[in-house]
Amino acid sequence: MSLCESSGRGYAVEVGLRATVRNGRLVVDEEIKLPEGTELDLVLDDEGDDLDERERAALNAAIEISLEQEARGEVKPMEQVLARLRERRR
Repeated sequence: MSLCESSGRGYAVEVGLRATVRNGRLVVDEEIKLPEGTELDLVLDDEGDDLDERERAALNAAIEISLEQEARGEVKPMEQVLARLRERRR
């Protein structure tokens, strides 16, 4: 699996990247397989979210239920879940 994949409109990074600032420039600490000269827009996003305590508790409860289901083997293939979510958007 490659680190970056072209969607035809741009590139989607599948995992986070680690970079170091050296002499005022970002230096990525690993090889990235993109065409030479590709320009990237980097966004630092550490603003968190706007969930209140009740919403955060509901989210954490849903995550816990999901993890328990996964531990019991009650899972569906990702492709099936994504297809169902895409159908909802139509």
